[in-house]
Order: sequence, then C-alpha cells, then structure tokens
Amino acid sequence: MLAKRIIPCLDVNEGRVVKGVKYVDHVDAGDPIEQAQEYDRQMADELVFLDITASRDKRDIVLDMVRRVAEAVFIPFTVGGGVRTVQDIRDILVAGADKTSIMTAGIQNPSLITEGAERFGSQCIVVAIDAQRVPKAARDDTYLGHNPDEEIEWKVWTHGGSQPTEVDALWWAEEAAHLGSGELLVTSMDADGTKAGYDVELLRRISERVGIPVVASGGAGNVDHMYEALTVGKADAVLAASIFHFRQYTVRQIKEELAARGLPMRL
Repeated sequence: MLAKRIIPCLDVNEGRVVKGVKYVDHVDAGDPIEQAQEYDRQMADELVFLDITASRDKRDIVLDMVRRVAEAVFIPFTVGGGVRTVQDIRDILVAGADKTSIMTAGIQNPSLITEGAERFGSQCIVVAIDAQRVPKAARDDTYLGHNPDEEIEWKVWTHGGSQPTEVDALWWAEEAAHLGSGELLVTSMDADGTKAGYDVELLRRISERVGIPVVASGGAGNVDHMYEALTVGKADAVLAASIFHFRQYTVRQIKEELAARGLPMRL
C-alpha cells in the first residue's frame, strides 16, 4: 500500500499566509517562505500554495514567490491560483513547482486540463474542487460526513470559492480524471477552517468514482479527523492548515499517531 501523505496548505494573499473559516474572516498566519521552511523541517510530504485571490482578481500568480519557495525547500510543492493557460502552467513549473493546481479555468476551459497533461504529464496537473453541500432539506453543518443516507448534492464553486456554479462536484471529479488530471484536491467549503472534521461522505463518493489520488481538504482539527478521511473517506492524502500554522500539531506528530494506528506513513 502506498504511504499516505500529510500536506500543509498555505493560502497566500498579498504576500502573506492567511487562514479563514469557510473562505471568509481571514487572519494572518505568517510569511510563506518561513512557513515553507518550517514544514520542510517537520518532514511534510508535500506543500500546497494557493494564491486565493488571483482568479477572483483576474491576475497572474506571483511567480517570484514560487521561485523563492523552490530555493528554500526540498520537498515537492503544488501551486495554484490564477492558472488560465498552458503558458501559466509552464511558468509555474519552470519557476520550481512540481505540480500546478487548476480550479476556475478547468471549469471554464476543460481542454486546459488535457493540454496541460499532454504537455507536462498528468502528474503535474492537480484539479482543485471547491464543493458545497446542497441537501434537499436545509443545510446543517453538524452532520458533515455522518449521515450517508441524506439525499445530498455537492455543487462546485469557482474564483476562490466566491462564485457558485450548477456543476455537480461528483460528476466534475470523474470528468477531471477523464480529461487527464493526475490528482484531485477536494475541499469542503462547509467544513473549511471549522476544525470540525472533513466531509468524509464527499471524499468517499469521489474516491470510489475515480482512479487517481484524492487529497482531502477542509475541516482538519485533530488526528481522528485525518484518520477518518484516510480510511472511511478513502482519501490518499490529507491537507491541513490551521492546526499546523498555529502549532496545534506538528507534521511529525500527526505522522507518528497515524502510523501507530496502522496507516502507512513516511517517517
């Protein structure tokens, strides 16, 4: 069995790492280069950097930050936010990133996923899916991941989680894999920043539909949440921000606890 991955996520806005709850109320969480170096020391498996306002503001990602991160760390990292063209993908990879994350542009121009995979390899293309629950009854965040019999849909949001679409998240996950994505980064907008647990049902349904790795995002608050996402949710990796940025846990602590529960980890 392949080792499960622990991935700190750095949401970057105006040159600083920030962290919010359900995509709003962001607070400062440090310098991106310093945070990256700290996670490198903690033996994170990978890092993810997301320029959270690039698509919304219709601007390019900050390549200088990508270059500085590449010079500062020795672990793989993914960069997303504002990726609109094959040239954008190339620029990010040339600047030193190992993968690019595509969200808004993938919905608007699905051929970008295929073109990127054909040009640079599927392993370089991560499709990010920001999904929000739309139950037939009124939404209640307290049941996140714990009521599989509830008739639920998940809709995709774009532009850093600021614009809703009518795209079904489960369908889009399958389509993204078919188009050539090598990995999916699945974020529950309902759970993001709450530290109340991942949307395990969303993860399970997507993981069972695709043959590529799924990275769980949104809601990590403790080791139990990560274990649940990796087992019940069938995710291949777990991404977290708040619990790492504010030093509730170190990456090493998470890995050791998950390994003690029988999960394969790189120690």
